[in-house]
Amino acid sequence: MDMGFTADQHQFRETVARFLQDKSPPTTVRKLMATEAGYDTAVWRQLTGELGLAGTHLPEDYGGFGFGPVELGIICEEMGRHLYCGPHFASAVMAGYAVLLGATEANRTQLLPDIASGGTIATLVLDNVGDATRVGESITARDDARLTGQARIVLDAHVANLLIVAAATAEGLALFTVAPDAPGVAITPLQGIDSTRKLNTVVFDDTPADRISRTPLDIADLWDHLSVALAHEMMGGAQRLFDTTLDYLKMRVQFGRTIGSFQALKHRCADLLTELELAKAATYAAARYLTTGDGERYSPHMAKAMAGDAYMAMARQAIQLRGGIGFTWEEDTHLWFKRAKSSEVFLGTPDWHRERIMQQLEATHG
Repeated sequence: MDMGFTADQHQFRETVARFLQDKSPPTTVRKLMATEAGYDTAVWRQLTGELGLAGTHLPEDYGGFGFGPVELGIICEEMGRHLYCGPHFASAVMAGYAVLLGATEANRTQLLPDIASGGTIATLVLDNVGDATRVGESITARDDARLTGQARIVLDAHVANLLIVAAATAEGLALFTVAPDAPGVAITPLQGIDSTRKLNTVVFDDTPADRISRTPLDIADLWDHLSVALAHEMMGGAQRLFDTTLDYLKMRVQFGRTIGSFQALKHRCADLLTELELAKAATYAAARYLTTGDGERYSPHMAKAMAGDAYMAMARQAIQLRGGIGFTWEEDTHLWFKRAKSSEVFLGTPDWHRERIMQQLEATHG
């Protein structure tokens, strides 16, 4: 599916894909997921310094390259395809977007250049990563200077040198910066289903913080941007599973012929491809909506819901169509299956996003 990408965007995708194919093969993914840090610092420096991927979607005024959700989507899609292990989504996407969309001009100017260059590894601390409407229920700010509460799931907090925290204030949600080693901060690693994406619990106990936003944070807008980026990542993973499954069906011989020649399996693959292409179309349309404003307000929710359904369907079928080896540790399919499952619920389940679509339609049409 093309969806109107320009020649420059195709070339950009090829560049990112070549880099990740070299730096993030399954053998490397397996090694990194077993480490405490979960990523290769040298590859991170190349990714941010030589390719500038952490700042692609950030404005030039803040040290980025001035592109947007479409180009960021290309990066995330290729990272999902190659299961890149590193803090890109936590720092460049989640923390970067939070500062860009929610911080004051002075704080954007101060914080974003280091995030764009990769010199600062930041992460966004949300006390609820499954329901945007409940963010701020646990973490509260006292006198705009002290944070108390807990975030149960935070990406890559163990390697971050800056925490961007969404906390409830008397005026609504606000953003704060906190140093990971500040008094009252406790960061505890979690054992999640997906070892390629490191999770932590972050607790604040009367922790000193600096407020970086002066108006209530528009959590819905931020959630839309994060959801669309994650949907792209999920589409990359789903495409990888589809491609490798086809290769397997063309190679595996049963009853004297390749199993891919059996009509029942052809029909199953056709159904998977249809679901994948529809989810891609919704995802690409959502990125363009965020870029130009053309399209439906609910398109980010539709993208995340359809991506979640398509990725999980692809992951389940990829394992089943491989038969017995699909369940083994040595077969790489389970790595993408676990990423699919963790991504399905992260930033809202498909059902949650569909409910948001209905709420927006009711608000618009009555």
